[in-house]
Amino acid sequence: MKLSRRHALTGAAVLAAAPLLSRAPALAAAPPVEKQAPSFYRYKVGDILVTVVSDGAATMPLADKFVLNADRDEVNQALDKAFRPKDKITISFGPLLLNTGGKTVLVDTGNGAAAFEKSKGAIGQFTANSAAAGLDPKAVDTVVISHFHGDHVDGLLTADNQPAFPNAEILVPAAEWKFFMDDGEMSRAPAGRMQAVFADNRRVFDALKRKVTPYEWGRDVAPGLLAVETVGHTPGHTSFVLSSGNDRVFIQSDVTNNPDLFVRNPGWHVTFDQIPDVAEATRRKVYDMLVAEKLQVQGYHYPFPGLGNIEKDGAGYRLVPALWSPTI
Repeated sequence: MKLSRRHALTGAAVLAAAPLLSRAPALAAAPPVEKQAPSFYRYKVGDILVTVVSDGAATMPLADKFVLNADRDEVNQALDKAFRPKDKITISFGPLLLNTGGKTVLVDTGNGAAAFEKSKGAIGQFTANSAAAGLDPKAVDTVVISHFHGDHVDGLLTADNQPAFPNAEILVPAAEWKFFMDDGEMSRAPAGRMQAVFADNRRVFDALKRKVTPYEWGRDVAPGLLAVETVGHTPGHTSFVLSSGNDRVFIQSDVTNNPDLFVRNPGWHVTFDQIPDVAEATRRKVYDMLVAEKLQVQGYHYPFPGLGNIEKDGAGYRLVPALWSPTI
């Protein structure tokens, strides 16, 4: 077969265009844009399986008094040092699922399913992410609450205000329950945020018909889960030590908020701390213990998945994230 001059010119044009064609974007299948994969992470503490389930992360403008005792420029300098954008703050939320002693235990519940739509999917992700991790809400035996802020208790209810974990016993710190269920304390709450915290707790626990079991510090609230007094953030704020065999993890709840600011600067008082001076003293005591004992820590507001170690760094501390492991 003979090639005509037209065929030859066409072939030459195709060959000339080949490098350009090879650089064209491949039209391969890809995940939907603007949507992450379900976020959960598992690790073992002895025989206990821990699943960190992300409830998402909220990004908001940096308020002038987000840190009560530091000015905005200082806070922006700290954000810049941590390679974070200035003039905004991101707070992550990480409830924990524990498979311990034949029980399924949930430590804190996130912002609640209703928050998912309100935040356009930024928070309130626990329901979807825990389902992806294989959780049936009806299989939760115990829910342990660390303290009574909305990002920890609102997930006790579904979007239509029904119990999210219908078969679970709800355990709450006795000191926290006493304070927030006291009508006198509610009447004395400052206008604004604190009044809203009281109202939200009444909404949540009244929907549950106040069927809760108060617990005391210094006792196991679930197999291997010791309740530890860490007051200041709230009057009944509680952390936990999770132990199995020779392994231990300190579950710090809200001893610190965003670690870029409050681990590095333990003397800073976040606006959410109800008793700031006490919260600071607690923070320093806890973090000195974590450093001395080289004890791993799980932070509710640490970047996902929130597991790491603390080391001393000048007048403050530094979070060293644990290595991600592809196996459990």
